[in-house]
Amino acid sequence: MRSLHSMELFAEVAKARSFSRAAVVLGLPKSTLSRRVAELERSVGLSLLTRSTRKVELTGAGEIYLERCLRIVEEAQVAHEELQALTATPSGLLRINMPATFATDVMAEIFLGFSRRHPEVAFHVNLASLEHVDRVAEPCDLTIKIGELPDSSRIARTLGALRVHLYASEDYLLTHGAPTHPSELTAHECIGFRAQDNGASTRWQLVRGNEQVSVMPGSRFSVNEAGMARRLAMLGAGIAALGGDQTELESSGGLRRVLPEWSLGPFPVHVVTETRLLPARARAFVDYLIACLAKGWPASAATR
Repeated sequence: MRSLHSMELFAEVAKARSFSRAAVVLGLPKSTLSRRVAELERSVGLSLLTRSTRKVELTGAGEIYLERCLRIVEEAQVAHEELQALTATPSGLLRINMPATFATDVMAEIFLGFSRRHPEVAFHVNLASLEHVDRVAEPCDLTIKIGELPDSSRIARTLGALRVHLYASEDYLLTHGAPTHPSELTAHECIGFRAQDNGASTRWQLVRGNEQVSVMPGSRFSVNEAGMARRLAMLGAGIAALGGDQTELESSGGLRRVLPEWSLGPFPVHVVTETRLLPARARAFVDYLIACLAKGWPASAATR
């Protein structure tokens, strides 16, 4: 069992590329973690990691060993949790990487709803931009991604699809008028969404039934985070494309739906994992996400 535990410690360091970050995740002193990994290296007779003051990298032997370790450790963890699940509910720390935009617009209430259903589960959520969600250094159980996925060796499951709608403030619409067709958006101030590092805003693909219109919205503001786009729209800077449920802001007069018959998307929502062998807490969370999506991404998820 000590060898299995050492393999688990090595795997955490390798995934985090840092003894310090892995020590935080594992709840161990960094010195203890370093000693245990060094003991493992002596037992296998090979150096598995190269260490520097700035980062940790895998050696060639370490890459081979990590692949086997991950399978062994994950199977042992799942076997243990499946036995526990016979008498216990999902528990432990659930680590999730996801786009900040999606988290802000959709996920907060879903997290709250799941936490009320499973009080033994704690959360460690890492947020990143849409294009950088895979670059988050923290190890995780699940990664949530929006849009089409490139070919990958990882396991992906489609949760459903998300639609995005257009909103503007009453002040903006009183001053500039409300567009009656997507083609008019080129003459409006819009809050462009910047999905790439090159700074270019993306075209808006609007859909109404079987009808589709592609426009490049007029824009002086280009952002890559939903909270900023929402705030700019509320201040009258222009028309913003926002996902999730904006009912509260509509009812308070902060925002008004623009072109209500049209939407952007649908954008596929995926959960991505390194393995099909997920701990009970991760499986329960994925099932809960799918249930929420089947009813629409709701503002009332916290009450379910």
